[in-house]
Amino acid sequence: MAFPDKIVLATGNSGKLKEFSNLFSEQQVNIVGQTDLGVTEVPETGTTFVENAIIKARHAARQTGLPAIADDSGIVVNALGGAPGIHSARFAGDEANDTQNIELLLSRMNGEADRRAHFMCTLVYLRHADDPVPLISQGHWHGLITSQVSGHGGFGYDPVFYVPAQECTAAELDSKTKNSLSHRGQAMAFLLQQMRQAFA
Repeated sequence: MAFPDKIVLATGNSGKLKEFSNLFSEQQVNIVGQTDLGVTEVPETGTTFVENAIIKARHAARQTGLPAIADDSGIVVNALGGAPGIHSARFAGDEANDTQNIELLLSRMNGEADRRAHFMCTLVYLRHADDPVPLISQGHWHGLITSQVSGHGGFGYDPVFYVPAQECTAAELDSKTKNSLSHRGQAMAFLLQQMRQAFA
């Protein structure tokens, strides 16, 4: 069985679309963003990263009739009992931006001795909307929450996520280094490995 010719990516994020297009270029798979196919947004009602990724992938596959990939990502902070977790993008409210989310995180972490945290990425691949055996891939990127913002690269919580081995925040890394270390980079590599085995 060969790789499918076309896969819908359950996101409207152009950066993610570019990353996945590059990942599957050798397999000659056309990765199409769901917004280009008129897929509507779906409420993320799951309580875990896996559940939300499956919800998004199933919705995109059902509306397009194509195989689908979805990801659900966020930052998990030990001192906050795992928060923001699945609510990372909306930590400071449904309309919150990155700056507001970071400000809330830093205020919650004020005075906390345990600064450990990790980024989490869960990817799900569905062959079709009713696929009972989705391929699931996860990546973790461990670091520490800083006490102030540093760096201008990346997005989300990158400016307050310190990477000890690199002695800087994720926002201070060049994109190539970040992609080789990051939770999404790990999850994407493992998903591709699983798909190669499935389609061998």
